[in-house]
Amino acid sequence: MLTLKLLKENFSIHSLAVDSKIPAKVFDAPIYFIGKTYDEVSIVIPSSINIDSEDVEADWQALEVVGPLDFNLTGILSSISTVLANEKISIFAISTFDTDYILVKTNKVNDAVSALRKNHYQVI
Repeated sequence: MLTLKLLKENFSIHSLAVDSKIPAKVFDAPIYFIGKTYDEVSIVIPSSINIDSEDVEADWQALEVVGPLDFNLTGILSSISTVLANEKISIFAISTFDTDYILVKTNKVNDAVSALRKNHYQVI
């Protein structure tokens, strides 16, 4: 049985132009995620930290897959996202070296936790 931990912070997902500088206050945040492609920069930070961005999606909460996870494990993110998709709950997924984070809108977090528990996940 996999365990997920519901983080207390609310998060915002920011979109910036590809040539944007990362605001310094992002690096001072207790938790943040930065992704850069050829077309954009995405930053996920606690909603309490305001940055200038081209677009922002607020009111997300994160479920952390308690790890570290071995790279030989397969289907973890797929299984979790399927459970939530079956309940019509959209996600924003982030993977790190040690684990995965699944963000769901704050107004759907109770439904997400309930669905995961019904499907044999432990949520703390």
